[in-house]
Amino acid sequence: MIYLDIAATTPLHPAAREAMLPYLSEIYANPSSVYTSARQVRKAIDETRQITADAINATPGEIYFTGSGTEADNWAVHGAIATGRKQNRKHVITTSIEHPAIHTLCQYYEKNGIDIDFVPVDARGVVDVKDIENAIRPDTCLISVMLANNEVGAIQPIGEIGKITRTRGILLHTDAVQAVGHIPVDVEALGVDMLSLSAHKFYGPKGIGALYIRKGANIAPLMHGGAQERGRRPGTENVMGIAGLGAALKATMETLPSEYKRLTRLRDRMINEILTTIPHTTLNGPADGRLPGNVNISFRFIEGESLLLHLDMHGCYASTGSACSSGSLDPSHVLMAMQLPHEMANGAIRFTLGRENTIDDIDNLISILKPTVQKLRDLSPLYDDYINNVSTNIN
Repeated sequence: MIYLDIAATTPLHPAAREAMLPYLSEIYANPSSVYTSARQVRKAIDETRQITADAINATPGEIYFTGSGTEADNWAVHGAIATGRKQNRKHVITTSIEHPAIHTLCQYYEKNGIDIDFVPVDARGVVDVKDIENAIRPDTCLISVMLANNEVGAIQPIGEIGKITRTRGILLHTDAVQAVGHIPVDVEALGVDMLSLSAHKFYGPKGIGALYIRKGANIAPLMHGGAQERGRRPGTENVMGIAGLGAALKATMETLPSEYKRLTRLRDRMINEILTTIPHTTLNGPADGRLPGNVNISFRFIEGESLLLHLDMHGCYASTGSACSSGSLDPSHVLMAMQLPHEMANGAIRFTLGRENTIDDIDNLISILKPTVQKLRDLSPLYDDYINNVSTNIN
């Protein structure tokens, strides 16, 4: 098996598995209780809160555990809009390439009384800070821009946007689900008021995430009904998941500098091999300023879904884009926002690398890709037309 879909989910880190096991058996007390075993459970939650805060240069009191990155994103947007409405501020700025957790939610609010500006990106998938600044209005209550794009890996200029929002008194949220554990993340340097993360993107378990909320930021709760998470996110805590998140994040942060360099080398090797050995291929996203393990390539004249199925038969697993949009026959909204032609967007494959990938995986992928792409092109009427046109022009 060659697993190249790290951006969709990661395998569970052994340290995370070990940390979780006790909470499946002997340590089962409710952390809200007062007796000794409950305090032991509460200690595990507090330790993960500290680990999470340290990873992004926050304080433990600014970390709130959620059920997922999507929930964290939703809380940030819902909470900011609920507060904004009380102040008669009903305008939100985001980008055209956000994850569905933000993009779809903003489309919902657009139909329900909130003005939304979806700021465009350039051909690299990067937003212009000036465009964000120019979109600001007196009634803007929130700006939400992802730190790193989940499809093309483009890292956004959040720090520059943060300098603007701090002076304007506007809440800034960033979806850092693809960034935390993969690149350095510092909430103070970024100037954000809220930041979302998800454990299963950095070798932790599924079903647990967190939202950083800067101390003093006025954010309404997403739910009501309990005193957990200091009354802002009710519901008995997923202790097993929280313990796994902490162990995975701690282990990942310890190796982040060396792993960043290693994955960047693997990524660049993969990009070079594909672009130089397989004709009619194009890199999507920036050449620099992208996530270390992200490779998004358009293969002309073929459907990405067809290529994905053929790779699957060879034991190679990748993606055509966001896992949260799988099953959709529409071209990626991210690639379309980057002004890619429809054919190029439909022929795009996302390969994402992680801690278990090696140079051998790259070499094996290339040996599978080259004949597979050619086989599919031989069956493609688009490729037939291209070859015939080339032949006609030569003659």
